[in-house]
Amino acid sequence: MKWIKRLFLLILALVAAILIVGVFAPKKFHIERSVEVSLPKDSVYQYLKYLKNQDQFSVWARKDPKMKKTYTGTDGIVGFVSAWESKDDNVGTGSMELVKLTPGERIDMHLRFKVPFENEDDAFFETSSINANKTRVIWGFDGTSPYPWNALSYLLKMDEMIGKDLEGGLKKLKSVLEK
Repeated sequence: MKWIKRLFLLILALVAAILIVGVFAPKKFHIERSVEVSLPKDSVYQYLKYLKNQDQFSVWARKDPKMKKTYTGTDGIVGFVSAWESKDDNVGTGSMELVKLTPGERIDMHLRFKVPFENEDDAFFETSSINANKTRVIWGFDGTSPYPWNALSYLLKMDEMIGKDLEGGLKKLKSVLEK
């Protein structure tokens, strides 16, 4: 009987700790990675603005090549939506909408995740010239972790988790574009 009481107190203490830490933990996070591509900026931008091209370099697309993909609208135009459905929880189910294009500079996307969790976040690509034939590409992700789940951000290390996937995608993007 004592062990049940101790277990209950331990669980209660853990829940209380998460709730308290959640009050102070950040609810928003920003992650970005970059790569240099040996192509002119306009060529890189024109490739990136088409969301279907992400199937060629995105780590998530490569995790489940059998995922079901659907598209709505005209690719490369604001309002285009790329949706996916996967049985792999590392990929899940959701959609990505092209929400803003700053010609030659930036592509903004809004993500809606359904499975394995519901959430909405934003992602972007930025392109900048290093010289006439070299471009820096930044892939960024702005997300939120609602209270009290934000307390887990200290354990999950979102920058490392998502950053690793962004780095892998950018490395593949570089190889695809420099073929």
